[in-house]
Amino acid sequence: MEEITEAVGNINIADAHKKNRIQVSNTKKPLFFYVNLAKRYMQQHNEVELSALGMAIATVVTIAEILKNNGLAVEKKITTSTVEVKDESRGRPMQKAKIEILLGKTANFDELMAAAAEEREAGEGEEQS
Repeated sequence: MEEITEAVGNINIADAHKKNRIQVSNTKKPLFFYVNLAKRYMQQHNEVELSALGMAIATVVTIAEILKNNGLAVEKKITTSTVEVKDESRGRPMQKAKIEILLGKTANFDELMAAAAEEREAGEGEEQS
């Protein structure tokens, strides 16, 4: 029985520190910071999990749609839930909506990223001449 309890504890710890998870805020960084970060995570891990609470949910959905519409990502899984968050000002717990969107690379992700990199290099070359 102790082993099960320990395993469950380890799962939660591992889950909380996923290397390919981006916790999105709608106030801290601009939208395309998260879009570019998600691209980098997909290059490294083949998939990325976008996560947000409350008002930031719209930002996460927008990021996922930008990546999908550009042909870079496909939806693998969408999870919604409600979590209890402690309200700093009132000191009592409150319910917040949570979304997690797991995106995977498309088959031509690497080609599209290479083409975008070439375009950037060509653009930089024109500016210098």
